[in-house]
Amino acid sequence: MDITYKKLTEKELDTFIKMRINQLREEGATEDIDLVPNLKDYYKRHMADGTFVSWLAMDGDKIIGTSGMSFVEKAPYFGCPSGRIGLLSSMFTNPDYRRKGIAKELLSRVINEAKEFGCGTVQITASDMGVKLYTDFGFKHNDNFMYYKL
Repeated sequence: MDITYKKLTEKELDTFIKMRINQLREEGATEDIDLVPNLKDYYKRHMADGTFVSWLAMDGDKIIGTSGMSFVEKAPYFGCPSGRIGLLSSMFTNPDYRRKGIAKELLSRVINEAKEFGCGTVQITASDMGVKLYTDFGFKHNDNFMYYKL
């Protein structure tokens, strides 16, 4: 097994989106719309302006792991004086390749991208499966996270 890593380009976008939808299903999402057009629009726009980056794990020509980092900016605060935040998403490894350090390597690469972008913090809503990876990497829990659906 010869795993290589590369940045996502438009060439891999359709496969990346299929994997993202599979990941959402695995995490228990209920599907009531076709999300593909929205995802394609989002990724194309934000890859073009540099506010979304993804690293892929490859076994030959096959994508076996994905990661994603969206960069957002809000008013600076004491915990993040730059106001720049990385929102981690799309962390997924093909079940046949899990427990081999692939997710950790992908995470390391997108965290680096966030540092280079000037982010002061990275956030994720972790699946139960991902909590150990993120905790081991040094992520901390914030029990105040809430949301309001519009």
